[in-house]
Amino acid sequence: MGVEGIGARVTRKEDKRFLTGKGRYTDDMVVPGMKFASFVRSPYAHAKIKGVDASAAKAMPGVIDVLDGRQLLADGIGNLICGWMIHSKDGTPMKMGAWRPLAHETVRYVGDAVAIVVADTYGEACDAAEAVVVDYEELPVVTEAVTALEPGAPQLHPEAPGNLIFDWEIGDAAAADRAIASAAHVTEIEIHNNRLSPNPMEPRATLGIYDAAEDHYTCYTTSQNPHVARLVMSAFYNVAPENKLRVIAPDVGGGFGSKIYIYPEEIVCLWASKKTGVPVKWTSDRTEAFLTDAHGRDHVSKVKMAFDKDNNVIGLKVDTIANLGAYMSLFSSSVPTYLYATLLSGQYAIPAIHCNVRTVYTNTVPVDAYRGAGRPEATYLLERTMETAARELGVSPAELRRQNFIRTFPYQTPVIMNYDAGNYEASLEAAMGAADWNGFPARRAESERRGMKRGIGMSCYIEACGIAPSAAVGSLGAGVGLWESAEVRVNAVGTVEVLTGSHSHGQGHETTFAQLVCERLGVPIENVSIVHGDTDKVQMGMGTYGSRSGAVGMSAIVKALDKVEAKAKKIAAHLMEADESDIVIENGELKVAGTDKSLPWFQVALAAYTAHNLPGGMEPGLKEGAFYDPSNFTFPAGCYIAEVEVDPETGKTTIVQFVAADDFGNIINPMIVEGQVHGGIAQGVGQALLEGVRYDPTTGQLLTASYMDYAMPRADDLPSFSLSHQNTPCPGNPLGIKGCGEAGAIGSPPALINAITDAIGTNNLNMPATPLAVWSALQAAE
Repeated sequence: MGVEGIGARVTRKEDKRFLTGKGRYTDDMVVPGMKFASFVRSPYAHAKIKGVDASAAKAMPGVIDVLDGRQLLADGIGNLICGWMIHSKDGTPMKMGAWRPLAHETVRYVGDAVAIVVADTYGEACDAAEAVVVDYEELPVVTEAVTALEPGAPQLHPEAPGNLIFDWEIGDAAAADRAIASAAHVTEIEIHNNRLSPNPMEPRATLGIYDAAEDHYTCYTTSQNPHVARLVMSAFYNVAPENKLRVIAPDVGGGFGSKIYIYPEEIVCLWASKKTGVPVKWTSDRTEAFLTDAHGRDHVSKVKMAFDKDNNVIGLKVDTIANLGAYMSLFSSSVPTYLYATLLSGQYAIPAIHCNVRTVYTNTVPVDAYRGAGRPEATYLLERTMETAARELGVSPAELRRQNFIRTFPYQTPVIMNYDAGNYEASLEAAMGAADWNGFPARRAESERRGMKRGIGMSCYIEACGIAPSAAVGSLGAGVGLWESAEVRVNAVGTVEVLTGSHSHGQGHETTFAQLVCERLGVPIENVSIVHGDTDKVQMGMGTYGSRSGAVGMSAIVKALDKVEAKAKKIAAHLMEADESDIVIENGELKVAGTDKSLPWFQVALAAYTAHNLPGGMEPGLKEGAFYDPSNFTFPAGCYIAEVEVDPETGKTTIVQFVAADDFGNIINPMIVEGQVHGGIAQGVGQALLEGVRYDPTTGQLLTASYMDYAMPRADDLPSFSLSHQNTPCPGNPLGIKGCGEAGAIGSPPALINAITDAIGTNNLNMPATPLAVWSALQAAE
């Protein structure tokens, strides 16, 4: 490892522009003739649209035009779709209700877009949007998934009788039932996983540009995967042919899953640009973000975990109802199925597992992937159940987990996944040591002397990252492949450009990807540029989500580097009259091993482009591309321990210690990995203690539409984190990487709730564990 190569704690190259205010985001883009958009949104959660009168709005100052859903339909713009097909257990396909980019018949959640106003200024567009008169006929509302399945509940889509989207199962129901029937002990628990709003720092934005001279469209957008955006808008939504549509995702200020999808606004702004003849920009305000950004989580599950007389887990049975909101978002169907139920074995050798999942429409914002996407829901369910079982059995929660750990790899779970490598006991031991687990009783006694309640909680998580291989996910219903692409371009003076289909929205790709090149080619990090986010510059790619950029994106770069290195060595061997097998790359030079012969990197690159003296039959140039399709998922795992103190008078919880022991396989940049874990834990703390989307059950109005009502974690809510890394390299990719981006958000919520319930002596507590919720649980237990 060099000072800038793999394993080095290199500071992020991109931070200079971010910290000095020179980042370029979608809202920063200004083009000649650009106008501004404001959307007319439904104030009702469920209503028929009887008419739209835009005459007053069109007469207002600065207004270019007002366009509605009937015009959009007449121009042949298609419905938004879900891109992952799920079949119910009876073989019927999922019931996808029609989602129009602009509603023209029925609105189904507060914020559903009905029309777009284009005006000279944003203020004029907003004023005119207020003047658009929409004649609504209110309809009954349902906001909770369990209620939506009840007889007589309001119906959202004619395509989905009873609001049921699909009724899906995985595993062996009979085997799980037999295990439960024969068990010495069965732990039963109902688990609620609260609905979350993603809240990236940068709100969503889009700029649609139609060039009539070229009959060409350009879309600037806040996207985690611009190539998929182009694919979907061309192939399915009929916005523009793919060869006439360029999608650019410049700097993106956070995504957390909420910017994977295609939303109505991108489609409508592109269409509106053609209709009006001007570029059209829309930027969400924070209230619009709460109203329209895809939410996350929102599961209700009933669990049975069976143990034999020796406390070995012998069976697990789960029934989950998942709320998908008013419409099916792009990847929504995969989250409560193949990204959730396939992880229900956790770190444990459970011989029989069965999970049944029903997904439901409600009059709420569509629900899709949010940091972790199904993996947090699985871990929370499993780790809350395991902790509860330990209390019921009267055994140590650490030892109950240890006893049931998987120890032999590869390990085939009963729910599809084949774990390739791991050492769960090593993470458990590291976490317990860092947390001084054995010293907890003394600390609890000290808290009691001060009138406080102290608790400790553990979570042993596993997740699946780098979702793949493409053939496997295709057989499970995915509408796209999940490979990644890369191109490595060595310029004539030896500088390097890496074009990647991955996309950075805070992960530090411009640094870590460059470190890989430094390691392989020996060039300084400042001589490496990373290019991403533009469909006209980068060949087709799949974007960034599911902690795939390292395991999949960097593996594609490795394959391209292999080709570049092989060609460079051929050139160097030819120039130095040496055997190709004797050429090594060290410190920016190509050397003949065991001799003093060498050529600087730039000289070999220049030779490739001057082409005056190349090996016979070799093409000039030094650039190579590659696609990488993984052979398996990767499986990061770890153990988190939270210690809390609860004030019984107020219910306020203080995190006094938080320990994270993670196994991410090989690590490219420890500092960036630590930052990813810190951020994930902060979001997990938010879910566990503070955050929760709430709707009025009668009207469907969003009650948490601002930071006055939706509590985000602040610095004083978080302790200093103690982090450590164990390493069992992933055998499934050339770098041995597992992925780190979601771990903190997966492992932290159950550790915290386990700690709080340990402190207060009652298990009757759901997230978010606000002071009121904790105080109420204490009162109910007395």
